Amino acid sequence: MSYAAAAAKGPKQTAEEKRAPAPPQVELSDSPSTSSLIDVDSDSVRTVPSDFSEQPVQTSTQFERIEHEAEAAEARAEEAAKKAKAAASKAAKDAKAKANKAAGRFEANSDNPVFIGNAVAVVALSAGLGFGAYRKYAAGELSWKVVGTWTGIVGLFALGDYYLSSYLFKNKYPPKK
Repeated sequence: MSYAAAAAKGPKQTAEEKRAPAPPQVELSDSPSTSSLIDVDSDSVRTVPSDFSEQPVQTSTQFERIEHEAEAAEARAEEAAKKAKAAASKAAKDAKAKANKAAGRFEANSDNPVFIGNAVAVVALSAGLGFGAYRKYAAGELSWKVVGTWTGIVGLFALGDYYLSSYLFKNKYPPKK
């Protein structure tokens, strides 16, 4: 059974019960002078400067809260700096180890003809493309079509070099590790 059905079966309210209660009234009374109750000589009465409400910090509680927040922010910044420093030193160590490993690999394979051939090919191709591009630019013939064509040619050369080097590394000149 619903509340509405139960309320409908019960006794009916009188007009007085249906009426809302009267709102509370403020009692107005003029008391004798209350200014005599304030002791102006005591320490509890203090004067404030005229720009008090415009000051950013008005109470000692606000000052303590702002000071605490500043200390917490400083601690977070110091912690973040420590973490960043640790991450940077770890990344530097990893990069140095990787570079040393790569340098050791190049030193170990400095007599491998595939490494030597690839190095010579990269230098020659870079020099030839740079010189040719400069000549085209100086003559005013360098366009995006020319750049795109030569990019495709370099890509095909790199693809062929990759497969040829892979074949030579596997079958004739295995790299030293």
